[in-house]
Order: sequence, then structure tokens, then C-alpha cells
Amino acid sequence: MSSNRVIYTPIGIIHSEHRFREKTPIQPKYAQECVGQAEIFPEFVDGLRDIEAFSHIYLLFHIHQADPAQLIVKPFLQDEAHGVFATRAPCRPNPIGISIVELIRREGNILHLKGLDILDGTPLLDIKPYTRRFDCVTTTRNGWQDAIDEETAARLGKRAYNDSRGNKP
Repeated sequence: MSSNRVIYTPIGIIHSEHRFREKTPIQPKYAQECVGQAEIFPEFVDGLRDIEAFSHIYLLFHIHQADPAQLIVKPFLQDEAHGVFATRAPCRPNPIGISIVELIRREGNILHLKGLDILDGTPLLDIKPYTRRFDCVTTTRNGWQDAIDEETAARLGKRAYNDSRGNKP
């Protein structure tokens, strides 16, 4: 890797019911019932002005419990290896995660969220509003994921979370 360094300062911390990565839902779609908060540090609170006008937000975060980087991985949906950049695997050269979550309400420096698939204690790097005007894209190709039916994806995506609660997927 290059000697150039990029340093980020967290703007907050995620609080969620997810304590163990192997018991955390995979992707927000499979975490719809999961709630939590983003606690924004005091020096960044002014940046929250008008955020409550949006129903959904992007959370960009540091995947602080990611395994070391791998360039070839087997994603949870398949036993076939793919390049890490063709997956959402957390073991990336820069372990940055992104989730679109529902913003329930804001109370001062606390954002109450739904659809949270993020571990408790995760450093929050940035927040961006989700907007249908700019972000809603109808895809035509979904790579290797087109080979996976939704029933299988849902079952596997919820498996870890359901196992942690004693539920059957």
C-alpha cells in the first residue's frame, strides 16, 4: 500500500443491541426490527441541523472488529470466491461500512434508528441523508448476487441474528 495516510476522526458512536459480530444481522434489510442510537459527539451536533426532515440516512462507520484485509473472499450468500470489492465483506483494506437506516427521531445529539445492522460501540465516521431523488437507482446487473434467490438471502441474512435470539430463520 502507498505511504499516503488518510486519518478520520469519529463524529460519534453507534449504540445497538448487537454485541457479537457473528450474531449481527447481515445488511439493514434483514435487521428491520433492530433499533439503536447514534450518539453524536458535542463538537459535531450543529451538523445535525435539519436531519430530522429525512426518513432515512446513510451511516458510514469504521468496522472496528473486522478481520484482516483479504482481497479474495467467500461472501455469506455463496461458497464461491469473489474479489472483496465485488462483495460487502467487512475484511477490506479500509474497513469502512455503510448502512441505510430509518431515522425515527432526533433528541439533541442522539439519533434514534431502526434497521440497525451495526455492532454496539462502532465508531461513526459520517452521516448523509438518503433521498429518493438522488439515491433511488433501478439496477440492471447485480453480479453474482443475481444467482441467489431472495428466500435464501433472507434466510442467511437473518440467521445469525435469529440464532442469537433462539429463533428459527
